[in-house]
Amino acid sequence: MARTLNYEEGVPVFVMMPLDSADIVKTQSGQWLLSQALSKLKNAGVKGVMMDVWWGLVEKNAPGSYDWSAYDTLVKIIAENELKLQAVMSFHQCGGNVGDAVYIPLPGWVLEESHSNPDIFYTDQSGWRNPEYITLGCDTLPVIAGRTPIQCYSDYMTSFRENFKSVLGDVIIEIQVGMGPAGELRYPAYPQAENQWNFPGIGELQCYDKYLVGSLKTKAASIGKPQYGKIPTDAGTYNQFPQETGFWKDNGTWKTPYGQFFLQWYSDQIVAHGDRVLTVANRVFKDQGLIISAKISGIHWQYKTLSHASECAVGYYNADKRDGYLPLARLFARQNTVFNFTCLEMRDSEQTDPNCNSSPEALIKQVAAACRKTGVRMSGENALNRYDEYAYQQITDTASLQFGQNLGGDTLLSFTYLRLSDELFKGENFELFEEFVHNMSKVTVGSRYETETTSALETSEIQNDLSMRPCSAETGTLETSVNPTLCPGATLTLENTLSAIVHRPPATTVEA
Repeated sequence: MARTLNYEEGVPVFVMMPLDSADIVKTQSGQWLLSQALSKLKNAGVKGVMMDVWWGLVEKNAPGSYDWSAYDTLVKIIAENELKLQAVMSFHQCGGNVGDAVYIPLPGWVLEESHSNPDIFYTDQSGWRNPEYITLGCDTLPVIAGRTPIQCYSDYMTSFRENFKSVLGDVIIEIQVGMGPAGELRYPAYPQAENQWNFPGIGELQCYDKYLVGSLKTKAASIGKPQYGKIPTDAGTYNQFPQETGFWKDNGTWKTPYGQFFLQWYSDQIVAHGDRVLTVANRVFKDQGLIISAKISGIHWQYKTLSHASECAVGYYNADKRDGYLPLARLFARQNTVFNFTCLEMRDSEQTDPNCNSSPEALIKQVAAACRKTGVRMSGENALNRYDEYAYQQITDTASLQFGQNLGGDTLLSFTYLRLSDELFKGENFELFEEFVHNMSKVTVGSRYETETTSALETSEIQNDLSMRPCSAETGTLETSVNPTLCPGATLTLENTLSAIVHRPPATTVEA
């Protein structure tokens, strides 16, 4: 049976593990240092950790040959520190974006298939193939060494289940199912591997592989409109704004019957892909006492425009007078899946660039309303590495999911903090984090937890210092030169973490 979707009190906090955790535990010193860091998290009141289980590492050498040894060690260390694990089935590439410090490609034998059939990868209008994730267009076709992508995912999850069956439902309490780039159910509309996209550009449509092109033509013919079986030619390029394009401008092609047909088909493919993968995941992990979850990306830029171009480009058809998140919530309801959403630390007041047309707070409220309407539990993450009280207060306030008339129901099921890194242990950062974990344990559905408000001067200083600045995956610190919506997080540098753990004075105990 599925795990009961409740915890003892408040909203439990999990912490994302370093992207290269499997490398860290290759040495005894690495294992010891990681254990020390996890012990600190446990003592701070953290419920558990989230960890990517990379397809590109486990099934690296040959189809059907799984090496779980690194993850055996990691799960053992997590269990020894009495923490719970949210395991992410990561079927995507790690790395390839500006500032990434870790690179884990898809299995080599998958990449080899692309040499003879490059259409297994999402493709943009210029013909660039994105090797981050296999296109959903070939989900059910035997194009990956004789197996379909869905079969590959199913076999992988089955092997995971059998290898870790003794700790499923005990140490491992949640399976998050990756279904696209960055583990999110979406198209890779804003890639950075070759500096294609910069924030806050609209991104590009990603349906030029032969499988999706064929699907579009078939759908158009099926409704007697073969002329609709073409991809828009006026949707612009990665770094344009909506009003600069014929398709996305306020009175653009997106409002025409053809535009509506295309966007409906485009978004339907995402929902269908999610349905296929989650059906397999629920079958594999049936009766294991596990929560099944999946992640939807927080595309908050261009949210205040009529066309919602950036959301539509990733497959969330949230254009004017439409609710692009309701179909996703209904999918998750059918599949008994928790709706994991990002950008919970963001405030509208931080989005100072008028070209962004950004409203993360309105976006979160819309998603929460869709989840409540469909009876789906919601969990959350921060999009950027943040260590300040201002961000923690926003997360804590948001965690109750009590917005205006959207009252009652449930709080967030859990919150996963991005990410375990050196920076978390520096200076007063960890003390602030401990206080945040404590405050999250007091969140209820009855009211939003009240924290001490930041003074107007402090707020202004925080906004000036943090507004629209992402964190570097390499350093874990805020920078101005990389994407402010994607923050893969810093790796755990062993020597620095050891120094932070050993030399940091004991934290002040927070009384309940």
